[in-house]
Amino acid sequence: MITKLAKIADVAKAKPKEQFTSLAHLINEELLEICHHEMDPNKASGIDRVMKEKYGESLSNKLQDLVVQMKQHSYHPQPVKRVYIPKTGTKELRPLGIPAYEDKLVQAALSKILNAIYEADFMECSFGFRPNRGCHDALKVLNHIIEKSKINYIVDADIKGFFNHVDHQCLLKFIGHRIKDPNIHHLIIRLLKSGVMYKGEFSDTTEGTPQGGLCKA
Repeated sequence: MITKLAKIADVAKAKPKEQFTSLAHLINEELLEICHHEMDPNKASGIDRVMKEKYGESLSNKLQDLVVQMKQHSYHPQPVKRVYIPKTGTKELRPLGIPAYEDKLVQAALSKILNAIYEADFMECSFGFRPNRGCHDALKVLNHIIEKSKINYIVDADIKGFFNHVDHQCLLKFIGHRIKDPNIHHLIIRLLKSGVMYKGEFSDTTEGTPQGGLCKA
């Protein structure tokens, strides 16, 4: 499976305009099992209250059932559990979405496929939500630029509420430039439209994507 993803990454890098038409079959038992073993056992549970250890019981049977559901288009993600945490440096609270465990696996598998394709398109100066890159890496590069270049201004900008207001149709249109597999589109829209559960009340998700959910699978 890792070899298949590596080949996809090679094609994406070599052919910037290549469109991928068959990807959904890669979300199989093998990839889902890899995602399960990579999952942090201490991460908070979603509305299903299932943790890694519990899901690992009869793992093979559960993954077989999950793959069958996805092939039959009967897989429906559960609503994400909404929690709020303090936003660094402010008195504001930042909303997070915690998916059910099985949905975490699907999102993690989907993320591996998307990363294999889109990593080739990112610039070297981009660090957000990329594998093997983080804030400390960005600070090292920034420190080097400040020390070695003639810098007059440093601009710190943020898009307020960006994740809360992502337009689903625009997102799918963007994805469509590289991915033409309708099954992947179908899966993404179901994940985006799964809804939110907060204090026992369900809310539709007509826009946005939960932080902690699809964007950071």
